[in-house]
Amino acid sequence: MAATVSVETQSYTKVAIALHWVIAAMILGQIAGGVYMSGLPLSTQKFELYQAHKSFGITVLFLSLTRLGWRLTHPSPPLPEGMTAWERRLARVSHIGFYALMIGVPIGGWAVVSASPLADSVPTKLFGVIPWPHMPFFGGVEDRTSLYETIAGMHELFAFATLGLMGLHVGAALKHHFIAKDDVLVRMIPLLRRVAPKN
Repeated sequence: MAATVSVETQSYTKVAIALHWVIAAMILGQIAGGVYMSGLPLSTQKFELYQAHKSFGITVLFLSLTRLGWRLTHPSPPLPEGMTAWERRLARVSHIGFYALMIGVPIGGWAVVSASPLADSVPTKLFGVIPWPHMPFFGGVEDRTSLYETIAGMHELFAFATLGLMGLHVGAALKHHFIAKDDVLVRMIPLLRRVAPKN
């Protein structure tokens, strides 16, 4: 997940850092919660967990759109000079992939709920308070169960793709800090001391 930088200080802005870590924590929580609740038998607890999952998913969507807006309206930090051309291309592709997944996976979850055969009888209220509409595309579908299962499978697949990309992202950040010894990770964790550069 890319973060923006102040031109004057070449450090990440507080808004960018906050959005980065809040979204990352929520995505990890959503994936862990999704795995946990999928294995539960039908119960009031499972229903409540699904409602919470939907609420936090929409929250991730809004935060990710905010993050994208912030990224488009604020300058991004320059990549370290020592990065090779393929590393620069990979960094760009991974950042684009992150935005696509951070926005696309919650939208996919919204589609799962909307396509469900229970959509008409189980309304969504964000955090039990704010009514949230279903997508209007699925009302005339005859086999809602098959469609629901297909979309749910894709939602799960892309959620795990997000987890994999996060692993790649963390690995790259650690490589920057401990091998390249540049300030990429320090920019995102200001309290982290930079490793002494190589001679």
